[in-house]
Amino acid sequence: MKLQRDWPLVLALGTAQTLAWGSTYYLPALLAKPMAAGLGLPETTIWAAFTLALLASAALGPFAGRAIDRLGGRPVLMGTSVLFATGLAALSQAQGIGGLILAWLVLGVAMGSGLYEAAFAALVRLKGTGARASITGITLIAGFASTVGWPLSGWLEAELGWRGACLSWAALHLLVGLPLNASIPRAGAAPAAPQPLQSDDSPVVSQTPATPPHRHTAWLLSYVFAATWFISTAMAAHLPQLLVASGATLAAAVAIGALVGPAQVAGRLLEFGLLQRFHPLLSARVAALLHPLGVVCWLLIGPTAGAVFALLHGAGNGILTIAKGTLPLVYFGPRGYGQRQGILMAPSRVAQAFAPLLFGLCIQRWGSGALWVSAGIGVSAVAALFWLRAQTGART
Repeated sequence: MKLQRDWPLVLALGTAQTLAWGSTYYLPALLAKPMAAGLGLPETTIWAAFTLALLASAALGPFAGRAIDRLGGRPVLMGTSVLFATGLAALSQAQGIGGLILAWLVLGVAMGSGLYEAAFAALVRLKGTGARASITGITLIAGFASTVGWPLSGWLEAELGWRGACLSWAALHLLVGLPLNASIPRAGAAPAAPQPLQSDDSPVVSQTPATPPHRHTAWLLSYVFAATWFISTAMAAHLPQLLVASGATLAAAVAIGALVGPAQVAGRLLEFGLLQRFHPLLSARVAALLHPLGVVCWLLIGPTAGAVFALLHGAGNGILTIAKGTLPLVYFGPRGYGQRQGILMAPSRVAQAFAPLLFGLCIQRWGSGALWVSAGIGVSAVAALFWLRAQTGART
């Protein structure tokens, strides 16, 4: 089914995802400091609670995916809207470390069943192998989550305090997110068997392998997703610090860092247009290569190439977000997609949880030279993607 026919569904899910990401994943960047001050706790405690939430989301992902496989995305995503609101309301009322951790654990459960993987599974449950363009559409909208979430969180904190900001986000989940998720069509019978993956906007067909996937395919995909998510999370936490360490001014570092978001959206537009005609494995290979390429430009030329790095890294990260939804679909088909997606992405959540700490230690030891570490991880992901072709015989 063409994306034009699916735009109400894509708009609803994309807007709900923007709300979900903006009120959880991007929340501590603006509220961690005032939250720590208000609770009389070190700021590191807030980030530790957030890490626990990410670990909880990793543990819950497969169960949420299985529920979507059985029931469809509508009831699961409606439930997560309530969970998001409950966790944020509890966070607003936290009086100490116990309440803080409990609230973030509730949010972790909601994140494990209500972020991209759940939305992708909901689409696949409805559209089967024709979900690729709709997955891209959702990521195009939700790609602005930080663009919307950070300023809104900052404004709410300035006007209402951090507790009022959390309550406001909770209200938005009930008043906006819940109705949007309730508008998702009810799912019919589960798909009986994998089908060829069709390009929605092109007569060119990107087919599934002629033979069943090699037993190591799932492990390779899981590694690629974890490696690339480690890189993206590390850069989100430390890019300004890296730029300053390499000689850029703080103002320049902030300006260069701001290029990542638009570059992500540009990468997704490229996937939606030109790359939509090809097997998604090709898109993933190109995207995974962009971060190491950007690192080489930056470290060989100097901080003047920081903007080039930000654009390449952002574009690659944007395309890889889509690949995390489409590659499992093309290799394994729509049957059991939700549970499989939750299992494949669980290591990514763990990598995401520890990326800021581990990469921060690398920066302390090697300064901007820590980028060679992230580049090496990126190259290993590219190698794994090329090994996938050798194992499965996928056509590109």
